[in-house]
Amino acid sequence: MQEVGPLKRGLEILEVVGRAGGPLRPADLVAECGLARSTVDRVLSTLTETGCLRWQGRDVVATPQAMDVGNLYLSGLDPEGLLAARVARLADELGETVLLGVPDRDGVRVVSQSRPGGSLAIAVRVGDLLPTGPSLDDEFIEPGLVAVATPVRAAVGPLVLVVVGHAAASLRERVRPPVAACVADLERIPARPSPPNGYRAAGENGDVKARLGARFLQSLDRGLAVLHAIGTRAEGLTISEAAAAAGQARATARRALLSLTALGYARESEGRFALLPRVLDLGYRQVSGLTFEELARPHLRDLVLRVHDSASVVVLDGTDIRYVARAQASRLMRVEITVGTRFPAYATAMGRVLLAELPSAEASELIARSDRRAFTGRTMTGAGELERAVAVARDDGYAVVDQELEMGLRSIAVPIHAAGRTVAALNIAAPAAPEPVEAMRERLLPELRATARDLEADVAAFTRHQPLPL
Repeated sequence: MQEVGPLKRGLEILEVVGRAGGPLRPADLVAECGLARSTVDRVLSTLTETGCLRWQGRDVVATPQAMDVGNLYLSGLDPEGLLAARVARLADELGETVLLGVPDRDGVRVVSQSRPGGSLAIAVRVGDLLPTGPSLDDEFIEPGLVAVATPVRAAVGPLVLVVVGHAAASLRERVRPPVAACVADLERIPARPSPPNGYRAAGENGDVKARLGARFLQSLDRGLAVLHAIGTRAEGLTISEAAAAAGQARATARRALLSLTALGYARESEGRFALLPRVLDLGYRQVSGLTFEELARPHLRDLVLRVHDSASVVVLDGTDIRYVARAQASRLMRVEITVGTRFPAYATAMGRVLLAELPSAEASELIARSDRRAFTGRTMTGAGELERAVAVARDDGYAVVDQELEMGLRSIAVPIHAAGRTVAALNIAAPAAPEPVEAMRERLLPELRATARDLEADVAAFTRHQPLPL
């Protein structure tokens, strides 16, 4: 069998970046992988073009798009979230952390976890490989913790249900009946097809290869497309089906599939190729540990570089907005705001955007409860006029506030959506003079909306199988 060298090296670098606790420099990858610097540079150029990695100054980090292959694998196991929902019910019933894993080589790979509110935090994430076999021993994580593991013969394949709790003698007996009921429910859940995947190789349009030349490894790009393609079905695809899904010649897809199988990212059974849990090592674990601030920060930084004004992301917290991420423009005059700063929602563009996404009655109730004092001579304070301003923001999909919070400062904001609901607002704050309000809106709104779309794409990848850490 002939391996595709660039694909092997690209996946190796993705794994190294995925294991890293933080950003890496190309020299670190040279030392870790034993590759020539020129090879590392070409792989990084390709992986940044495909969106799996991004530059952070002179360092490289995995992006939320690096979670896509892992998300495909997890969706193949649990496309409708039924397994995860049953695990969450068990965790609430027991008041303990519950993990669901799949056997992976000599360990158990975590594919779902649920922790009830207020419980002891267990430092295990989806994608982690627990270094024990399916018959887990007590205290397999660390002294003081007991793991009660039970095999599950699920329709999607063998699983392991693990309850993690304090090292109490009664834990095993206490959890036995609820665990048995949960296992029976899990085994009754049928296997279902996962949603289709529309991934295509970045270089297939010809523009990328023409622009980057030898710095773009087309075989790596095409191999990643095949990796995504076989993730569309838990039962796998034939070579012909994978080639069609990836938009490639059969011989090209075949070489990639054989390489992926040899490298341990896919398996072949009766002519069908499917993903293996090792794909969760390709950036998933590193990115899944990010905070919302860390997700938003690169987008805010890029936006500030384009518009030369400060940008922020906020969430609604009662009648206030609370800053969760911010990038400051380099100006002599600037507003000193840090993560955690709060302002009344009614007096800000971000707050009005977030209020606009609520049902009208709920938005009106929050406005009525607000201490509607005037910060400047321009501040709206009447409940009726604020409700009308929120209604305009609801219709327009954005809000502009002109010197209502502070004289000399204007703000324009748009919503950030995830899973069909608004989770945050993105804004740009700009000096009020000398630019007219309409000119500011025409200049900044397209940039703001483009950044919102990019951030929403990252949030969508991040939240496919876990909550957003607001």
